[in-house]
Amino acid sequence: MRKVLFAAILILVGCNAYAQLPSVQVKDLDGKVVDTSTLQNDGNPFVISFFATWCKPCLRELKAINDYYADWQDETGMKLIAVSIDEGQNVSRVKPLVEGQGFEYEVLLDTNQEFKRAMGIQDIPYLIIVDGDGNVVETRNGYTEGSESHIIDKIRELKR
Repeated sequence: MRKVLFAAILILVGCNAYAQLPSVQVKDLDGKVVDTSTLQNDGNPFVISFFATWCKPCLRELKAINDYYADWQDETGMKLIAVSIDEGQNVSRVKPLVEGQGFEYEVLLDTNQEFKRAMGIQDIPYLIIVDGDGNVVETRNGYTEGSESHIIDKIRELKR
């Protein structure tokens, strides 16, 4: 019985690990509508990081990635898409924060948290690694200092 249960869990996890991104309408910092199912990186892997301006672990993770981001892009062609879940008046803080930190990330605004819900995300920071074909290959909740090195390791693995 345990073997059957274990096999069923592996199948479920495997199916989830290669899911496509859902179709949700969000906006970029200029107010342009973006369909999340069309997010891509010209055949290269990319990372989606859900954050909020008030989330200190989120900001620590984005800052840590930013330290290596240009090198990672040069090496692998990867990109990071930061998705803010800020609502109400906090939305107006996103653009100044991004500019003030010098983040070169593509930033999207999920003000109704529809994308977050569609991805089954409960808490932030939440990071998603997507392969060059648009398949979700890994997800991670929370941030621990130094864990950003796993991101580039996974991206390098996907580039092989």
